[in-house]
Amino acid sequence: MSADRQRRPLALVTGGRRGIGRATCIALAERGFDILAADREEEGAAETAAAVAAAGAAFTFRVLDIARIDTHAAFLEAVRRDLGSLDCLVNNAGVGALRRGDLLEVTAESWDRAFGVNARGSFFLTQAVAAGMLADGPSDRYRSIVFVSSANAIMAAPERGEYCASKAAVSMLARLFALRLAEHGIAVHEVRPGVIRTDMTAPVAARYEQRIAEGLSPIRRWGEAGDVGRAIAMLAAGEMPFSTGDALHIDGGLHVQRL
Repeated sequence: MSADRQRRPLALVTGGRRGIGRATCIALAERGFDILAADREEEGAAETAAAVAAAGAAFTFRVLDIARIDTHAAFLEAVRRDLGSLDCLVNNAGVGALRRGDLLEVTAESWDRAFGVNARGSFFLTQAVAAGMLADGPSDRYRSIVFVSSANAIMAAPERGEYCASKAAVSMLARLFALRLAEHGIAVHEVRPGVIRTDMTAPVAARYEQRIAEGLSPIRRWGEAGDVGRAIAMLAAGEMPFSTGDALHIDGGLHVQRL
């Protein structure tokens, strides 16, 4: 392992090959992190690698399906052997509903897929990463875990009920791990994106264009992946050191109740 690697903190970003994941990798790199991106497939990873390199950081990509929790241990063992200890985990990987539609027609397949990735996969990966951090003992670096949930963690959308329920679960995971890890100097944060321009929102882009123009959020524009990535990087860099278990809304004010 190089001396430079020993000096730089290492962040694992799940779902890191595109969208919010890519923006997060870039923002973390600009904050001095080396990056380990993990995703179910490699498409788009080369573009992320180039952007991270341009920011002056080392980039490693590994295939990982976080829903397959039986693979977590071997994955993290290889990371420790090849790259060293993790200083930050960003739980960004997530999936939406298989099909938007009537709540009364949600299938068990779609429900299990949403919870398997968004909640179950993130829980057990965080459990394993946190155990590794504790095994490393106290650190003079700021160590953190960030959960990327959604405005739908608190705002109901019946046409994708399984997604909303899974993101509400993610929100609770952030609070649970915050309580468990605070005494060990590991901060846990939640970031709640609103309407963000990504591949996930592309199929309903026209609908959101109109709603944004009509005042869906007080800031009348699309959120961009970079808006979320920069917020995550700020938290990971320890710029809110007296905060843990809180949710940071990156949604243009969407969550603010209005009369």
